[in-house]
Amino acid sequence: MLTFYFPKLKENKVISRIAAFLYSDWYLGFAALTMVCANLFGLELPVYYLYLLVIAFTALFAEDMLPALPLVCCGYMTFSARNNPAVFIETSLFRRPVGYIQLFVIAGLMAVFVIARLVFELIGHPERRKLPRLTFGFLALGVSYVLGGAFSGYYGIKTVLFGLTQILSLLFFYFYFFYAIDWQKAKKEHFAKVFTAIGCGIVLEIVGMYFLPGVVGGNGEINRGELVTGWGMYNNVGCIMAMCLPAPFYFAIREKCGWAFNILGNVFLLAVMLTQSRNSILFGGIIYVGCAVFVLWKTEGRARLHHIIVYSGVAVAGIVTAIVLREEIGDLFASLIYVGTSNNGRWEIYKKGIEQFLKYPIFGNGFYECHAFQWGSLPSGSFLPPRYHNTYVQLLASGGVAALAAYAYHRVQTALLFFRKLNLEKIFIGFSVLVLITTSFFDCHFFNFGPGLLYACLLVMAEKMDVEQEERPAQLQTENG
Repeated sequence: MLTFYFPKLKENKVISRIAAFLYSDWYLGFAALTMVCANLFGLELPVYYLYLLVIAFTALFAEDMLPALPLVCCGYMTFSARNNPAVFIETSLFRRPVGYIQLFVIAGLMAVFVIARLVFELIGHPERRKLPRLTFGFLALGVSYVLGGAFSGYYGIKTVLFGLTQILSLLFFYFYFFYAIDWQKAKKEHFAKVFTAIGCGIVLEIVGMYFLPGVVGGNGEINRGELVTGWGMYNNVGCIMAMCLPAPFYFAIREKCGWAFNILGNVFLLAVMLTQSRNSILFGGIIYVGCAVFVLWKTEGRARLHHIIVYSGVAVAGIVTAIVLREEIGDLFASLIYVGTSNNGRWEIYKKGIEQFLKYPIFGNGFYECHAFQWGSLPSGSFLPPRYHNTYVQLLASGGVAALAAYAYHRVQTALLFFRKLNLEKIFIGFSVLVLITTSFFDCHFFNFGPGLLYACLLVMAEKMDVEQEERPAQLQTENG
């Protein structure tokens, strides 16, 4: 932006080197590593100040806002268990003025830089002033969220605000990155690089969860109920980990050393299993099979042989480990084995949701009159309402037929988006999106803010797979500022 008005800034070595770093693979590692540091060591505020510096530099000096995309994806997973405001009400950093005031200031400054750059891009690039393909589906969904509970007697400002927040988490960055990134210069494999880096970071966060107090019982058994982070419990972590699962398998097809990425993908699958989320293990496992099929289908010769060796080795190692370490594995997954195939009260939840829908079939009864059983505990007056752990029951109970119809319209638009000019990139982005959609059959991930941010970024990257690409040089571009 500033380099557009002051062209000599492009000749500054410091600025050009920082800009080159922000478009490098090293930067993606930086984003994931800082995410892990914040999560494991409670360093949220120092990391957020670093993110602020990156956003400020990107908005002022970079070619476009592409470097902001991995920060958006990583940001939600930075919160540490020790600062979880829902659990540690008295000690959490974000329950004290010193924490939440700084957080608000950082967020406010980021918003100023982000919006300023968006205005600059729209003024400087009139050719970008067109509506994205998913516009009307998102708008329909947003309207249905805001109208949730209308005419039911439960309609109020709180449900309107939650509906707005919910839809903004799904669409804001979809629209923002549509306009603020020069997609002719963004490489098609960028989505896989971002989600591979995030996945590596989440693997470390999962390992970190096992060192939390109360996870290992006195008899050595693991209590999965204590596997929590500052941004969610094991089900939430399992969903995000499973969404990252397809990314390495894309490189297993594309890269010369594809077998190494295949191994990494299997590590990601192991990490999904270690979250002990039955939902994520089930649907992540199904997506894993789909990825494996594509890897074997799209490779040939020696590359395919290498992949067959990897899959065979993984199978043999799994069988041998299950036999030799049978007791240790039993302790590791003791609480998961105990719960077995229990629906954990979900059928009763769904029944109550349908009953509420039948009382108010057009617009439902809003988000806060949820009489379903609530796992865990939320602070009194929490902005986040208890939810039904199923996308379709949630839509019907909270927004009625109007919300379900809007969601169906949005889903048709996303299907058309992916199948139009279908290519390998869209297939693997689609696998990640499918993880969110399918795990939301038995959980509330689609109504959690974090997965919504990743969903928005995946959709805009899928839409821009059709753009003809140009080479992005390391130096800043004259025309983009």
